[in-house]
Amino acid sequence: MVLEEFRSSLTGDLPPAGVSPLVAALWWAARGDWDKAHTIAQDVESPDGARVHAYLHRREGDQANAGYWYRRAGMTPSRSPLDVEWEEIVRALLKA
Repeated sequence: MVLEEFRSSLTGDLPPAGVSPLVAALWWAARGDWDKAHTIAQDVESPDGARVHAYLHRREGDQANAGYWYRRAGMTPSRSPLDVEWEEIVRALLKA
């Protein structure tokens, strides 16, 4: 799946079949369901999971919590616009 196909799937009722939990979390985030996205992301114990978790808290406006999760991901906190960061993460996860 490529980014354009993933974006097109946002008009559906559910994330595309076969995507990873983190990609599904980002799908829910794009659809405005932060709680569902967060529930998924917090259950993934990996640097990618921490990165998605950081993005979600940044999107929520909780910079301190986002900073914690960026550190867990081994990353500097993003300063990119949220939509740019979302796209960067989706692209990276779709390639993984």
